[in-house]
Parts: sequence; C-alpha cells; structure tokens
Amino acid sequence: MTTVTISRDFGSEGDNLARKISDILGYHFVDKETIEDLLNNYGFVEFGREYESILGFWAKFDAQRGRRRDLMVEMLDKVIQAIAIHGNSVIVGRSGFTVLAGFADVFHIRLQSPFESRVRRLMEIENLTKLEAETICEDGDKVRSEFVQDFYGVSWENARAFDLVINMDKVAADLALDIIVDSVRALEISPTEGKITTRSLMVDTVLAGAVSDMLQCSLNHTKEAVFQT
Repeated sequence: MTTVTISRDFGSEGDNLARKISDILGYHFVDKETIEDLLNNYGFVEFGREYESILGFWAKFDAQRGRRRDLMVEMLDKVIQAIAIHGNSVIVGRSGFTVLAGFADVFHIRLQSPFESRVRRLMEIENLTKLEAETICEDGDKVRSEFVQDFYGVSWENARAFDLVINMDKVAADLALDIIVDSVRALEISPTEGKITTRSLMVDTVLAGAVSDMLQCSLNHTKEAVFQT
C-alpha cells in the first residue's frame, strides 16, 4: 500500500495533476474537502476557514484558542496518518509531506512554478487583473509556508523534504504526469524490508474506520460519475 503526498505552489496546477494521478493509479483522491469533512466529524468545523486565515487565528490568539488550535493540528496529523495506513491515496496539501516524513512507502512530490508564471495563469483562468492575481498568489503562498513553518518547523522551500520536485513552468503537465506515475509504480514494487513504513503507525480504530468508510464512499461516487458519463 502506497501513499503519495503532493505539495504545490499556489496556482501551479497541482490540484488538477493530483486528480489525474489518482485516476490513473486507481488511488483515493484526498483534498482539503475530504480532510475537512473528517475533521468536521470530530468537531473541528472551523478548520477550513481558519487554515486559510493569515491574520488572527494562527498569528494572534489567547491561551484557550491556542489550545484549540493545537488540538486541531494534532487531529489533522492523526487523520493524515489514518489515510496513510489505509494506503493507495493521493493527499493534496495540508502538510502531508511533513506528517508522513521518513516512511519508505510514502512518495513526496513538490510541484512549483515561478511567481510570475502563476500570476499569468490566474489572470487568464480567473479573468483577474495583475494586481489581484499577485495578491492571491502572495496570500496563498504565505498561508502555506507559515503553517508548515510554525507547526512543523520545516521550511516551505526545503527541497530535501521531497522525493521529486518538478518545475511546472518547464515540464509539460503530461510529461510530469508520466514521470510521477512511473515513479509511484516503481515504489509500489520496491522492497521495504528493514525500512520504516506506515504500517508502524498507531491510529485509533474508530478514526481508522471513519477514514476507510469516507474514502470508499468517495471512490464509489467517483466510479458512479465515470459510469454516468
């Protein structure tokens, strides 16, 4: 059972590529909505909103709110670990590469593009002005980098945290897709004897069951959608 984590610069086409990777490999696609649904089941209904907030929640908080924040991040880690134990999943964002660092059966990918390229793409897709696109990119990058740095002590720019880094401005999406799929398939058959894998993780059985149920439900919905088309 293999897990793929995908970290991406804001506006670097990472979400679309991640979806294609999961489709080709037959893996579960796990994005922010999936993780937030699981966290909602455990009472953390504000995670999505607070994660996207640069000011206030992460930067300034009182003791009680700080404790709530720490519990939320702790629960996020447990959800990601439970997904990894389930296996055969593509996890997009949410610091998956830090939570699952060091496991032989997890493949960490970083997709990046120069700032100006991402700005141009947002201008074209969202019909934004240059200033609007620049602001969105800057804010998106800041949220992700500060979250990883503050809670895991890892620099967003640390390429050593990843097994594969691709510049989407220089590598065509189709070629990047082939490279990633081939790499993951090679990892699937790579021997793990004597190595640390996600099988060593300990996760609450109730949470593990909830994750399995949600991933299977999501997979069934995807298959139904494909069948209907």
